[in-house]
Amino acid sequence: MYEFVTHTWNTVKGECYHDCSYCYMKHWGKQRPVRFDEKELKTDLGTGNFIFVGSSCDLFAENIPEEWILKTLQHCNKFDGNSYFFQTKNPRNIRQILPLNSSVCVTLETNRYYPAIMQNSPTPMQRVLEMVIIRHPLYITIEPIMDFDLSEFVEMLKLCDPIQVNIGADSGKNNLPEPSKEKVLELISELEKFTVIHKKSNLKRLILL
Repeated sequence: MYEFVTHTWNTVKGECYHDCSYCYMKHWGKQRPVRFDEKELKTDLGTGNFIFVGSSCDLFAENIPEEWILKTLQHCNKFDGNSYFFQTKNPRNIRQILPLNSSVCVTLETNRYYPAIMQNSPTPMQRVLEMVIIRHPLYITIEPIMDFDLSEFVEMLKLCDPIQVNIGADSGKNNLPEPSKEKVLELISELEKFTVIHKKSNLKRLILL
């Protein structure tokens, strides 16, 4: 999912509470109910790795018990020298002290709210309001990018003060409302004024049209 990540690790598995219509996990067939996999607590996370924790199911979704989150974070703390990457659509639930060298990434596909697509996810504005109080290096991922209002979206992103913004397109042919090539390039130009932009390889489909 990210070229800069060396490993993924998932303690929470199964159906994601957010139920976004475009979720790539849905292409694997019907998901089992969400659960905590105790066997993962035997995993040797090594040292010197950049680990994406919770790559297949949102560790901070509203239906995830705090006990599961704490067990995950405690296991991370047993290993020295790693960096940890936590991504969520529900930054409100990041109440715990994360391991040292942790980065938080919040998905923000657009400034608009598309309820039929985002389903149980917090609205983009709700996510932004919670992001501004996160005390860890903050990434934002705009993927899959959906049609947006340029000035409003830029101001929302600027408010979050991200160290990097990752931008990617829909890879699953989900018939999403997508912006034009011109809007995407204009967004990138505006964001480059205050942060680092990482263009994911799947964005080429939109900007090379």
